[in-house]
Amino acid sequence: MQVKEVVPFLAVKDMKESIAFYVDGLGFEFRHKWEVGGEIRWCQLKIDQAGLMLQQFATEGHDARVFSENKGEGVTLCFFPEDAVGFYRAVTERGIKASEPVVSNGLWTTHLSDPDGYQLLFESPTDAPEGTRMSVTVSPSL
Repeated sequence: MQVKEVVPFLAVKDMKESIAFYVDGLGFEFRHKWEVGGEIRWCQLKIDQAGLMLQQFATEGHDARVFSENKGEGVTLCFFPEDAVGFYRAVTERGIKASEPVVSNGLWTTHLSDPDGYQLLFESPTDAPEGTRMSVTVSPSL
């Protein structure tokens, strides 16, 4: 048996808000989706080689699931783009709130929080000294 991929499955409160965040804001693309009555209820998204599944569950009926308001608490997803600083610049230009990239553990790291409180880290390797902040870096190539 060979496992080729793991895809996190996230329950979301508002699918439209989550799609706006992941697709319009972060640049994910639809791989698959399931619609009920013209509304997307589940989707699988991809950005390069990384993927996510999102589902807005019914709140009534046989397949209903009710979650607390802090369902993302304790969940962090780490993504490894080639250029976390470039990713930060691209998503903040689209209006996404993200932390200023800082070097931690030899990686440029920017933090985001999705609409349901799931924590997202985007990290890429660097030789810059630990604790370096993007705002004090003079090289425009970062």
